[in-house]
Amino acid sequence: MASPLALPAPVSLLSSNPTPRSPDLTRRHPLVRTRRNAVLPLRASTSLPPFKLFEPPPVVASPFLPDLEPADPDFYKIGYARSFRAYGIDFMEGPNGFGVYASRDVEPLRRARMIMEIPLELMLTISQKLPWMFYPDIIPIGHPIFDIINSTDPEKDWDLRLACLLLFAFDVQGNFWQLYGDFLPSADECTSLLLAEKGDLLELQDPDLVSKMKHQHQRAIEFWEKNWHHAAPLKIMRLSQDPERFLWALSIAQSRSISMQIRIGALVQNANMIVPYADMLNHSFQPNCFLHWRFKDRMLEVMINAGQRIKKGDEMTLNYMHGEKNNMFMERYGFSSPTNPCDVINFSGNAKIHRDSFLSVFNISGLPEEFYHNSLLSRGEDSNFVDGAVIAAARALPSWSDRDMPPVPSVERRAARELQEECRQMLASLPTTSHEDQQILDSNPEVRRTREAAIKYRLHRKLLIGKVIQALEMYQERILF
Repeated sequence: MASPLALPAPVSLLSSNPTPRSPDLTRRHPLVRTRRNAVLPLRASTSLPPFKLFEPPPVVASPFLPDLEPADPDFYKIGYARSFRAYGIDFMEGPNGFGVYASRDVEPLRRARMIMEIPLELMLTISQKLPWMFYPDIIPIGHPIFDIINSTDPEKDWDLRLACLLLFAFDVQGNFWQLYGDFLPSADECTSLLLAEKGDLLELQDPDLVSKMKHQHQRAIEFWEKNWHHAAPLKIMRLSQDPERFLWALSIAQSRSISMQIRIGALVQNANMIVPYADMLNHSFQPNCFLHWRFKDRMLEVMINAGQRIKKGDEMTLNYMHGEKNNMFMERYGFSSPTNPCDVINFSGNAKIHRDSFLSVFNISGLPEEFYHNSLLSRGEDSNFVDGAVIAAARALPSWSDRDMPPVPSVERRAARELQEECRQMLASLPTTSHEDQQILDSNPEVRRTREAAIKYRLHRKLLIGKVIQALEMYQERILF
């Protein structure tokens, strides 16, 4: 059926001369553009991307000091075969012996993080009270060394007992300590003053310490002569054929042992222990690690302090003795430090400074036994100047304190000058100066380790006194008018 509506005709049909229309090439070919938007010609690259396998590896700077070398792989194997474990650390060996360093970054955490666990079976352990040994199967009943150890005083002769146990462990066939002993320092590498000659002791310039070391040396020789005489059994004689061997074992026992309270089952005792691998951690007065006894499976853990940030290459350290002076460190371990915050200078004059004013000048906070430098309140130069020696000065300097009476600046300056003069008199009374001591060390690089430790001890003493003089000078400049 047709539609009633008429459709409009195309324009071309209505016009008499229709104009031809050019085709729209842009609509048919979308890649074609006008000159303004012309498409640039395509260019193919024939070069291949670099092959990663043949590229040289990027050079990464080592975080460790250049004079440090990784420990022998056998050092790890002998422990890992006996349930020793280490996490995120490397044992490195340098000119001064072994050290423990972080192999990765450690972010601060609320809880302490473990980096080592050492089983009790690897330790040489003697308690201070009966039962004196937790693993008596190390020493078979009836062995003469058992009677020698029982004849000593558990409280006073703990080092002699550990030395005997160490010598016996070296003699037991297949014992762990036969292998671990290869990594302990030899007699020439030890800095213990027990191995020092008389001339080395005179280099200390400390008559009291010299007297103590001579007494300890004589005590060790008498103990060896008493038990290692000509009529002693062969089982005893082969442990230490000469007194030098026993002196070396005694120096190892003193310098590498720890004393801590441990729990075995329901028994809690104070024990002296030589702990392998943990004895490789060096000392610091601001340590980043501590020791923890895990009684459920009889493990000693080395833990990173809670909230401690560790960077890769940082050394892991312990504080060997809390609150002890340099002479105690020298007597037992054979080293000292110029920044020991617990070292003491004995003043004989009557001059005193105001304690609170001295502490506020250097931003030292805390109680006298726990002084610390508050770096958040210090300026840049103070952070570089204030160290353990300034903390020691805050403890050692004669002082007075009265909250109701402020200090008088002129009186404070006079007292500080008198204390400075007394310090200079101490330095003048010594046979050598700190500059001469440093020259001796620099000019004799091959000096014996014990002699080097003795010279460093007297040098550190002079550096401490010099630091106190500088601190008193700064105190005079900064005290309020």
